[in-house]
Amino acid sequence: MNDLPRLPAEPAGRYRRARGIGRLIASLAVAGGVLLKLAASLKFLGIFVSVGGYALIWGWRFAVGFVALILVHELGHYVEARRQGLNPQLPVFLPFLGAYVALRNQPFDPWRNALVSAAGPLAGGLGALACLLWGLAVGSDLARALAYVGFFLNLVNLVPVGFLDGGHLLRSWRVLRHGGGHASPAQARRLGGIVATASIALAAALALGMLAAHVPQGRL
Repeated sequence: MNDLPRLPAEPAGRYRRARGIGRLIASLAVAGGVLLKLAASLKFLGIFVSVGGYALIWGWRFAVGFVALILVHELGHYVEARRQGLNPQLPVFLPFLGAYVALRNQPFDPWRNALVSAAGPLAGGLGALACLLWGLAVGSDLARALAYVGFFLNLVNLVPVGFLDGGHLLRSWRVLRHGGGHASPAQARRLGGIVATASIALAAALALGMLAAHVPQGRL
């Protein structure tokens, strides 16, 4: 009886490589699907548009760091609002205008409002401090420049005007100073003193951070 001709056996390694490539393609497809869903959201897409816009002016490395510092600031608001039991929306980026976190259908509470408002500059200041420490550790003027800009932007946000964080803090302080809010009048006035003291201390710390992070323009 004649044996049928046999095909040469494929090396086992080729099958393993094929399975590995298949898994890689599947993983990339899943990741691509997630990214497409995220990119479909204008909230998330605004981050990429902001990076691209700032990159045209300062280059991509500074743009990425700059937008990351803004994101840290907004996440400070977001995390504190969640901690307070509120319902914040994810940060929305507006290219060349900054970003914001919306709180929908939330009754005004001066103490909660003060905590959420101060959390942004506090988180942003810590982010700038991290850039400063990294810049000093590795001798990076770029990191120090990012730190300077981070301190500056968060300090500007504490200016007691309108829609800025400082404006919200001023509104909370005024209500608490007159005994308003859900606390007793005496407790409200005490909380108002805490808001005022903490706001001034935070502004002073951010100003000192700017001085420490200053890089002469000729070195950039």
